[in-house]
Amino acid sequence: MAGVIWIVALVLTTFTVAYIGYGRYLSQFVGLDDSRETPAHKYQDGQEYVPAKKPVLLGHHYSSIAGGAPVVGPITAALVWGWVPAVLWVAIGNPLMGAVHDFISLSSSLRHEGKSIGYIIGEYVGERGKNMLLWFAFLLTILVVAVFALVIGVVLNAYPSAATASLLYITLAFVFGIWLYQLGLPFSVGTVVFVAGVFASVWVGIQYPLAIVPGEYPEGTIVLLESALFFPELLDSANIGAWVLIILVYGAAASVLPVWMLLQPRDYLSSFLLYTGVGGSLLAVIVGTFITGMGSDAVHPDTGNQLSFDIATGAWYGFLGEGGPLAEMLPLMPLFPLLFLTIACGTISGFHSLVSSGTTSKQLNKETDAKLIGYGGMLAEGLLAAVALCAVTIVAIPAADGGIGLALPNFATGGGAILTALGIPFEYAAPFMALVLASFLLTSMDTAVRLGRYMLEEIVGTPETSAEEYASNRYINTSFIAIAAFFLLGSGRWEDLWTLFGGANQLLASLALLSGTVWLANWSKSKQLISTGGPMVLMGFITVIGLSWVGLYQILAGRLLGITADAETGLIGQVSAVAQLVIIVVLIYLALSLFKIGYDNMQTARETGDGVAADVSTDDD
Repeated sequence: MAGVIWIVALVLTTFTVAYIGYGRYLSQFVGLDDSRETPAHKYQDGQEYVPAKKPVLLGHHYSSIAGGAPVVGPITAALVWGWVPAVLWVAIGNPLMGAVHDFISLSSSLRHEGKSIGYIIGEYVGERGKNMLLWFAFLLTILVVAVFALVIGVVLNAYPSAATASLLYITLAFVFGIWLYQLGLPFSVGTVVFVAGVFASVWVGIQYPLAIVPGEYPEGTIVLLESALFFPELLDSANIGAWVLIILVYGAAASVLPVWMLLQPRDYLSSFLLYTGVGGSLLAVIVGTFITGMGSDAVHPDTGNQLSFDIATGAWYGFLGEGGPLAEMLPLMPLFPLLFLTIACGTISGFHSLVSSGTTSKQLNKETDAKLIGYGGMLAEGLLAAVALCAVTIVAIPAADGGIGLALPNFATGGGAILTALGIPFEYAAPFMALVLASFLLTSMDTAVRLGRYMLEEIVGTPETSAEEYASNRYINTSFIAIAAFFLLGSGRWEDLWTLFGGANQLLASLALLSGTVWLANWSKSKQLISTGGPMVLMGFITVIGLSWVGLYQILAGRLLGITADAETGLIGQVSAVAQLVIIVVLIYLALSLFKIGYDNMQTARETGDGVAADVSTDDD
């Protein structure tokens, strides 16, 4: 019987070859040069532009891009179509498309004073194109905040130990920021002290789990309130609703703090937790397969059977997923194009372009750091997707409600079972993997709020009216993002939010590649455009078809007309369905308009050589 070692071997091989070969080529292609002053040094302000050591910035970047999507998407795809198409899309698509997308987004922002992809495309196609892309990105950040806040709430509700540990490591991050930037104490000593504190918080969380309101929790859980009070129920749980409210308030507050106070130290510290979870799981698969085997205490939660490193799910369930365990739970799911929307993060993600050009480019210490952080960071997220695939193929728990209810037990239970190969008790390993997931989500969520603030501030520009003054105020616009995300959660279903997030995310990835391709076309007539233009066209084509399928088949024919599924009968459900259909139409219109504007610019630049000056480099490779 095939084992998960084959998943790990395939991903590690393709990623290693790509980083050494293609990553080096791309670095030379854009002319990374440490003699250039990066925006972090040129505009250093102690607030947004702050040079960061490479390991610190890698920790921030990796923590910010690797949210819940690389876990939810691969797990869902493996149980819909089989693990083979899922792992192939991750192993091949990531280095050729996703890592290129992240690297080009970071490099182009680096050469444009740390500005966003919206600003960059505006430099070449005009103010209209810039505003269209910025509005697209702003709407996506609200979707990201909503989806990630909900997933965090689900994780903390299911694993109260992760709630305690998360609160502790955020507190440690504040103190570490003061240690480094206010007291000027040694970085290496602080790393040892505070990383040890982060891992100690895992033990404290297991000993003292935490919940907000009464519910069904593990024995010994500390419940802070005696009743649910005014907290709304999300996914039939007031505790999830309470955590979501707290998380959104935290995200808004964290997004307005100077990056040295929380963002940099927290992401650096949590990266050790994340590296341990992902790297430890990959190592455990190798060690467990060839040496130790899986721990005897790793048993399937439903059957009680001993787990092993053998793959327990099907390799292929059919083009429509008709042979898979979720066939009766989901609408008609053709592999093309929906596989490429279901697995977004982990292979290619437009949200990463917002991180790369929004926060990371403002903290890059040297240009050559972009290879490891941009290209390598995306490969590292692909490793998280590989771990998720290993976890689900081991335990294969088809949760009744699918979606987020499907992802959590498979990742925490399967990942915990994998770690037993290193001698870690299963009762500790599973909550640890839940904390790993929560850590990814927390850092991505509040980074998304900060990025949404950047987008809105760029849209407003220099405020000239009182309304624009309010919109550009960091406290007001972050509050608006958090409130909009909460109401989006209150009126929509999980599967609707995931569809909108996946489609918008992948479409933004194509637009970010368009921005990079336009930059290269204006840089020099001799610059080849295949590396960025190929993935741009492919993802744009796939995503437009995918969103059209979702809009016409699932929403219009299903939820509104009742032809392909049961129609919505409640007013809120009907309004939600109409709103989602409108959003899909708007997203497709914005994307097609931008593709047309960008194509016209590239044609002009190539035919006449009158493109905007794109770079100070003389390298025309």
